[in-house]
Amino acid sequence: MKRVKIDYRSLADSIEEWIRETVSEASVNGVVVGLSGGLDSAVSAALCAAALGKENVLGLIMPCGSMQSDTDDGLRIAEHLGIRHKSVDLSPVLMSFTVGLDDASVLNIANIKSRLRMAMLYAHSSGRLVLGTSNYSEILVGYWTKWGDGAADLLPIGRLYKDEVRELAAVLGLPRWVIARVPSAGLWPGQSDEEEMGVSYLDIRAYFQGDTVSESAAARIEKMVKSTEHKRNPIVYFNARKWMEDNG
Repeated sequence: MKRVKIDYRSLADSIEEWIRETVSEASVNGVVVGLSGGLDSAVSAALCAAALGKENVLGLIMPCGSMQSDTDDGLRIAEHLGIRHKSVDLSPVLMSFTVGLDDASVLNIANIKSRLRMAMLYAHSSGRLVLGTSNYSEILVGYWTKWGDGAADLLPIGRLYKDEVRELAAVLGLPRWVIARVPSAGLWPGQSDEEEMGVSYLDIRAYFQGDTVSESAAARIEKMVKSTEHKRNPIVYFNARKWMEDNG
């Protein structure tokens, strides 16, 4: 598929205007965002800082059984952007959640961490919207936690593929180290998102844009999409009203 050449500076300006309108329509003053030290949260926070003013963006750094490097990188981003920030250690809460847990798998623990962070973001959301940081690549294949990082009030990069987010980071003036950082959820030392998914971000984009990808990549993407379909659909419910009308 032919790629359209994008003016990322103009794109950033348009997203920032959309952020201003969204926050204004909600009758709030700003946003709160979780800073993981990664690219997506850095770009999302940078867009909001430019749109709303640094003083109206609160960054939360939330170590939760995390690697110290992730906490340090989150702090570096907050200081680079000049936004208000605070660190809230969720590790003790995580420990209380996992005592006696039947399923102590890496995946289940990762989902618990994401949901704890979501709860903390909303605890700090008075007068603010909760800023989501998921990108389009991850949304499409379900590489996010339901009621965790998938819970947010606005998603500035929710329709940008991962490589497009990286391009946007450059025009926003983010540091080279975060632009080049290997995407990782920090599940364990050396873990990467692409390794965890079993497919590259470029393959994900190519697949959904109708370009050619390997059979193994296509099969993996299709499996991820099918198994996570429930995440992208509304909550299902039994239509009791219709039943009453039909059986009354």
